[in-house]
Amino acid sequence: MSTATVVGAGPNGLAAAVALARAGVQVTLLEAADEIGGGTRSGEAIVPGLLHDHCSAIHPMAVGSSFLSELRLDRYGLRWAWPEIDCVHPLDGGSAGVLHRSVTETGAGLGADGKVWRRLFEGPSAAYGIYGDDIMGPLLRLPRHPVRLARFGIPALASASLLAKVFRTEEARGLWGGVAAHAFHPLERPLSASIGLGILTAGHRYGWAVAEGGSRRISDALAALLLDLGGKIETGIRVRSVTELPPTDVTVWDVAPTDLADILGELLPTRIARAYRRFRYGPGAFKVDFAVDGGVPWLAEPARRAGTVHLGGTYAEIAATERDIHAGRMPERPFVLVGQQYLADPSRSVGDIHPVWSYAHVPHGYTGDATEAIIAQIERFAPGFRDRIVGTLVRTTPEFAAYNPNYVGGNIMTGAKDIPQLLLGARPALRPYDTGVPGHYLCSAATPPGPGAHGMCGAHAAARALRHLAVADSKGHRGGT
Repeated sequence: MSTATVVGAGPNGLAAAVALARAGVQVTLLEAADEIGGGTRSGEAIVPGLLHDHCSAIHPMAVGSSFLSELRLDRYGLRWAWPEIDCVHPLDGGSAGVLHRSVTETGAGLGADGKVWRRLFEGPSAAYGIYGDDIMGPLLRLPRHPVRLARFGIPALASASLLAKVFRTEEARGLWGGVAAHAFHPLERPLSASIGLGILTAGHRYGWAVAEGGSRRISDALAALLLDLGGKIETGIRVRSVTELPPTDVTVWDVAPTDLADILGELLPTRIARAYRRFRYGPGAFKVDFAVDGGVPWLAEPARRAGTVHLGGTYAEIAATERDIHAGRMPERPFVLVGQQYLADPSRSVGDIHPVWSYAHVPHGYTGDATEAIIAQIERFAPGFRDRIVGTLVRTTPEFAAYNPNYVGGNIMTGAKDIPQLLLGARPALRPYDTGVPGHYLCSAATPPGPGAHGMCGAHAAARALRHLAVADSKGHRGGT
């Protein structure tokens, strides 16, 4: 029986391990932390029984993942839940852009911009199940559905700011800008529209779901399936050198490219080692979880029913703050994401005390304290919020990097999403999961299609590893570690 070692038990490492085990490979999964899950960990905090997601929280891309869907993870306790409203972007004065799962309903609430919104998202979201796999993998390949992909891909080539000009109302521009800002990248740059378009298209198809019982249920379900398939999971084991690995035929790495360059060392071809060491990381996240008595008193009533609320004011304000953090300047009013997962999953609350999840975009490696800036930004759109806070739990940008080594400088995207890295991943290659070392593959969110709990990076890397094993078997030998 062929053997594989997977290093890193985030959603991509788990997905790679499951894909290999399903193909009959004996898999050992090694995790440096004491708990699996990477960015999909959750836990009780602040108030006993109050459940908070540590990082990843809202999962339209995971619900739409073809790999996760075929695993039938509901057998292992994974259940999706949806809020009444997906996302709201409030503006000063109480108005807001409101995102529903339905394209039609969203458009109806955007007045003069409703027709444009429908034109952008109606066709692509309806066809997402057909061409979704084309955008959830390496882009330097012949797509299966080129015509349908072009319908999505042509607007994605633009900058978010250029696309914002098609909207006439501040509500639509703000709603678009808040989603586009998920890229942690200046919104004037080419291709900066792509991540926002991907999130909105998948969201209109599948909704902005949460995992019942916390995002940890995604990793727990994958782990349970892996164990059923005969795999092994070992935690508390940090691999610093390839020499520390057990004998194995293939190894899949759910690690940052810069770390992999150190781990594989002289085994890496010079050009690939250089690319990994030059891999760039973007701005960071500063996270504050709140225990809130009675929930957040948003001025915009739809925000009281929304799973996600984006706080950044007008599109122009969002674009300015994203420019600032990219340049290393901390804005007075940062862009803040607020998660109200308890609205879809009431089991996370304790009586009338609710968990409110938030983080601000901050410069890479930011060492300051953004807690007050986050509270002030929420208070701006929800006067009286401060008085409802029962307790807080802060994770600074350096603490994010310690919590998950893939989040270098607090960059929870595992890399800057500029043009080269967005298109190519960690290095220019037709096969971005290959490391140039026979039997070794990279599967972290630094590879296409990038961040999220969808597991597709791991599934693609596992497919490359299985091809290597098949070739080795056909030659009567294996070329792994």
